[in-house]
Amino acid sequence: MPSSSSAASDSGRPVPSSLWRDGDFRRLWVGQTASQLGEHASLVVLPLVAVLTLNAGAGQLGALRAVGQAPILLLSLFAGVWVDRWRTRTLMALTDAGRALALGAAAVAGFLGGLGLPALLVVAFAVGALSVFFDVAYQASLVRLVKRDQLVRANSALEGSRSAAQIGGPALGGALVSVLSAPIAAASSAVFFALSTVSIRRIGRRESVPEHSERPPRVWRRIHEGLRFVTGDTSLRTVCLASATFQFFFAAVMTVYLLFLPRDLHLSGTAVGLALAATGPGALLGSLLAARLPSRFGYGAVLVSAAVLGDGVFLFVPALHGSPMVTIPALLTVNFAFGTFSQLVNVTVMTIRQTVTPDRMQGRAAATINFVGMGLTPLGSLLGGLLAEAWGTRTSLLVTAAGMLLSPALMALSPLARLGRTLPAPPESTDSPEITSE
Repeated sequence: MPSSSSAASDSGRPVPSSLWRDGDFRRLWVGQTASQLGEHASLVVLPLVAVLTLNAGAGQLGALRAVGQAPILLLSLFAGVWVDRWRTRTLMALTDAGRALALGAAAVAGFLGGLGLPALLVVAFAVGALSVFFDVAYQASLVRLVKRDQLVRANSALEGSRSAAQIGGPALGGALVSVLSAPIAAASSAVFFALSTVSIRRIGRRESVPEHSERPPRVWRRIHEGLRFVTGDTSLRTVCLASATFQFFFAAVMTVYLLFLPRDLHLSGTAVGLALAATGPGALLGSLLAARLPSRFGYGAVLVSAAVLGDGVFLFVPALHGSPMVTIPALLTVNFAFGTFSQLVNVTVMTIRQTVTPDRMQGRAAATINFVGMGLTPLGSLLGGLLAEAWGTRTSLLVTAAGMLLSPALMALSPLARLGRTLPAPPESTDSPEITSE
């Protein structure tokens, strides 16, 4: 098995000590930023088209979000097998090209007057399926592109770009749906995915695939190997359980949230996009903090405290009343705080997962955690829609937001909370250096 350093220098030239002097890393960063911008725009565009243009009800909105999230449950494990056998650059370029085509088709259907709820469901499923493969591939690509002692900084840089996308994506999507039209809103996301495809295809470094044999093990055996590795590691097992709890209740929260803002608080599509975009600056701050805080306070302490603060802030949302002059600043504050602490959790968890996982298992480990962690999101979205219909949005928001706090509780009771300022090397790469945030 090639080490991460040999894989990173497969082209015959070592990765520069400074990430930003590495042209291939910059191309990955640009491609990922464009892809995330398109994704965050589409995550707002499709629900707002359903609510504001097609007058979808709570149950229909829950179904739309569930259909878009169903591929996580259906395809994540298979995506991990593919990623461990294919070059990640190829997979990322193909999946973003596919997402551009799917949203482009939605734009054409809108211009022709055929963009109804059935068409939105098809587009949501297609985009969700391709997103599963992209997300697993890009997480594995980083380990193949940079050295292990650069992972904290590289993750911080990539998550920082995702933060920038969270600033522009929701605001752009909400404004386009509100001011222009649904077809133009869908087409805007397609453009960003096309830009990502071009940038990622320009990555020149020859990528080493960790496992390659003439007769590879069967798919189900490889899936089983990934499941066994993750469940056999205490830290990764806890990450799975905590992530599953958070994502289930967060999906329910967001379904109710997207109804609460335009209908109870009477916010326009632009205002909804602006409120959601506040997550982006917070996430940018969280990415910067993630590069420093674990080395000072320890990975476990940072992980648990950030999860408590990030999840708990949503408990304030159901209490909001009054005019947009009051509610919008409050929502901006809540979303900024949520973005800061949730991003701190995301970067810390990703670094832990990448560090304790051998190169040959990176794709399957990421896919298994995605499968377990996000596989229940379709049910969470459906639950949010059902609760909103039965109890109203305020009560539903309070209950589902409280449920999110079960995630940090699980982490606090596990060995994750006791992780210190360094992380152990993966079991099959004991010669790799320990990872710190310095």
